[in-house]
Amino acid sequence: MAGETVITVVGNLVDEPELRFTPAGAAVAKFRVASTPRVFDKQSNEWKDGEGLFLTCSVWRQAAENAAETLQRGMRVIVQGRLKQRSYEDREGVKRTVYELDVDDVGPSLKTATAVVTKTSSSGSGGQGQGREAFQRARQEQGAVSAEDPWASNTPGTSGAPAGGWGGGSQGGGYSDEPPF
Repeated sequence: MAGETVITVVGNLVDEPELRFTPAGAAVAKFRVASTPRVFDKQSNEWKDGEGLFLTCSVWRQAAENAAETLQRGMRVIVQGRLKQRSYEDREGVKRTVYELDVDDVGPSLKTATAVVTKTSSSGSGGQGQGREAFQRARQEQGAVSAEDPWASNTPGTSGAPAGGWGGGSQGGGYSDEPPF
């Protein structure tokens, strides 16, 4: 829509995504993202944390279910959406304003982690409830993680590419020309 403020935020999930359903059956997941800038202090000659930005985010429908199944508290994520301002009165009658993000796209940051992408079915409820479990199974099958820690890697300093290569093939040195979707 014209005039909307679209932003991209990179930060860490403050809590687990909370998945709920509207009376009409539409899924909505809410979560909070903390983004803290790093600033260089010339006087002390070191990096320091700036003031953190905490945004409540809402994502809808299939993306909500995928986010709830995939994302976990503490993960570094990239979130893109439309910034919204909402005003309300609290219990003491004080008028307050909050900023929230209506999420269009969200995913884990691959700066310090790896991910295995599993495409979900696009037909209604098919493929629901499979995201996190499929992710963990795939990583375990690759021998890259234990069941307790889906983000750990058994090989420090690896390139971050899935062990079987993109597209699951093993031809050509373990990598396929096929995209992962």
